[in-house]
Amino acid sequence: MQLRVTFVAAARSSSLLAERFEDDRPLDQAGWDEVQHAAGELLPLAAAELRYCSPTPRSRATGDALGYAPLVQLALRDCDMGRWRGLTLAEAMAREPSAVDAWLADPRSTPHGGESLISFISRVGGWLETRPADDGGRIVAVAEPSVIRAALVYVLKAPPASYWNIDVRPLSMTTVTGRAGRWNLRFDGAAAQRSRT
Repeated sequence: MQLRVTFVAAARSSSLLAERFEDDRPLDQAGWDEVQHAAGELLPLAAAELRYCSPTPRSRATGDALGYAPLVQLALRDCDMGRWRGLTLAEAMAREPSAVDAWLADPRSTPHGGESLISFISRVGGWLETRPADDGGRIVAVAEPSVIRAALVYVLKAPPASYWNIDVRPLSMTTVTGRAGRWNLRFDGAAAQRSRT
């Protein structure tokens, strides 16, 4: 059976300019407002047979606010950033510029003492590969943008460095279809959505 996994990026918890590594802050008012504004488009995903989320407060709150009642998946947690947890990229760069440069240049490096980009992508891909096809064909997963970027790199079998070139906006939807070992990225335009209703 072919699966359809739709990732929904969690609403924001802070200014996008102040995004922090492993940000565990709850949704701010702007995030709640964004969820309410996007609810009309995102609510139909609650009909998915399986509904999951990252363990962050904002992912859980986004899923709950959309009526998904998602099951937390530890495999969908953000990349373990070790001692950089809670810092912005600029703060980490100010403290350890050569370590940040090494981390950005080499997807196997772990100068922060946490998880490498390669390990992070593999973990998220492993979660995707083990989705149970016999429990239903439609899955929704509310996740941090970084998790969705990792999933896309995995699905497309893209070089790990391409992770840095994927922009995932709050409350955006990204759908992949297929089954273990064979995934495709799917684009549904607004016209396609209207023609099905």
